[in-house]
Amino acid sequence: MKNSTIIRVVLVGALAIISIIGVQTYWVLNTWSVKEKEFRERVVVALLNVAKEFEKLGNQIPAYDLVTQVTTNYYVVNINDVINANNLQFFLRRELEAVGLTEGFEYGIYDCATNKMVYGEYITNSVTDTALVRNTDLPIYDKFTYYFGVRFPNRTNQILSSMGLTVTFSALLLLTILFFLYSIFVILRQKQLSEMQKDFINNMTHEFKTPISTIKISADVFLNNPIVQSDKRLFQYASIIQDQNQRLNNQVEKVLQLARIEGDNFRLAPEDLNLHELLEDILPSLRMKIEELGGTLNAQLLALNPEITADRLHLSNIIHNLLDNAIKYCNGAPQVEVKTESKGKNLSLVVSDKGIGIPQEFQHKVFEKFYRVPTGNVHNVKGFGLGLFYIKSICQAHGWKVELESEAGSGTTICILIPETNGHSQSKPTARAEKQTLS
Repeated sequence: MKNSTIIRVVLVGALAIISIIGVQTYWVLNTWSVKEKEFRERVVVALLNVAKEFEKLGNQIPAYDLVTQVTTNYYVVNINDVINANNLQFFLRRELEAVGLTEGFEYGIYDCATNKMVYGEYITNSVTDTALVRNTDLPIYDKFTYYFGVRFPNRTNQILSSMGLTVTFSALLLLTILFFLYSIFVILRQKQLSEMQKDFINNMTHEFKTPISTIKISADVFLNNPIVQSDKRLFQYASIIQDQNQRLNNQVEKVLQLARIEGDNFRLAPEDLNLHELLEDILPSLRMKIEELGGTLNAQLLALNPEITADRLHLSNIIHNLLDNAIKYCNGAPQVEVKTESKGKNLSLVVSDKGIGIPQEFQHKVFEKFYRVPTGNVHNVKGFGLGLFYIKSICQAHGWKVELESEAGSGTTICILIPETNGHSQSKPTARAEKQTLS
C-alpha cells in the first residue's frame, strides 16, 4: 500500500471519527437535556400537588412563586404557613410516586426561629438503596418564610438509568472507535515493517550484484581456458557455475525490477514495435530448450496488425516468464503454444500449455506477490512466486488486460489483450509465421 493511500485512509478515518463523535455527543447531550427537562417537570407537578394538599388542610399558599428550583436537584416549596412534618412525608411519597419518580429523596423544613433547615430523612422505595449519609445540610432559601425543601441526591443516576439505550450505543460506538484506532495503528506498524523488509531485500539484492558479476567473470575465464576446455570434468563444473550464476542473476534482477515497479522511480520506456518480430527473436532460444526436453512449441502468429506500443525490455521479460512457467509446470515433455490474433482494436497474445494446471480455488491468488499454489511438502519447481505478479504489474502499467484460464491436470492459458497502434498499415501473417512447430 502506497504512502499516499495510507495518508488518505488516516485522514478519511479521522474525519469520520470526528463526525461520529460530534453526532453522538449532540445526541447524548440532547437526550440528557430532554430527560432532565422531563425530570424537572415531574418534580414540579408532584410538589405543586403536595402544596395543594396542604391547602386542603387549611394552609395558606401563595398564588405565585410556589415551587422554585434552587439547584439541578434541589427544590423549595413556599407554603407560607407552619408545616406538619408527618403530613409532608406522606404527601411527598405519594405524589412523587404518582408522577413515576420512585428514586430516593431527602427533605427538610425551614425553622424561622433558628434560621436552619430541620432535616427530615432520606426516603427510598428500593431495598438495595442504602440510607443516605449527608455531607451537608439542605441549603437555606432566604426569600421564603415558611417552606420545605426536597433534594434528589441520585438525580444524575436516575437520568442515566433512563438513558440506558443511549448509553449502551455510546459505549459500543466508543469501542468501535477504539478498535478502528487500533486497526490504524496496526496498519501503520505493518506498513513500517513492510518498508523495512523491502529496504532490506533491496539492499541485499544490490549487494549480491558485485559477487555475481565477479563469479561470472571468473566462470568465463575458466570456460575460455584451453586447459579447462580439454578437461571434460572441469569444463562441466565451470559450465554449471556459469549456468547457476546466471540463474541467480536472473532472480536478483527480477527482485530489483519488482522493487522499481513498487517504487516511485519506475518508468516505462514505450516504443512502437512489431510483436511478431519480437517473438521471432525470442522463440528460437526457447525452442532449443523445449526440444532438449522432448517437447513441442507451436507458434501461430495470426494477428493482422502486430504493431503495438510497449516497453521492449519488459514485454520480452513477460514472454520469457510465460514460456518459462509453461516449461516448468508440466508433467513430462512440455506442449506449448504461442498465438496472436486480432480481436477488434486489440491484439491478443496467448500462451497455453498442457501442464499441471491450476485448481479453481487458487486461480484468483496466483497474481499476488510471493504466492505459490500449495503443493503440500512437495516442491519440485523452485521459485519466489514473483513471475505472474511481475506480469500482472507490467500489464497494468501498460494498461493491458490479463486473463487466465486453467484446469487442474489439463493445462493453463494466459491471454494478454494489447491495444493495436493506430496509424500503421495492417500486415498479413506470413506462411512461415502462421504455424511453426518443433517436436
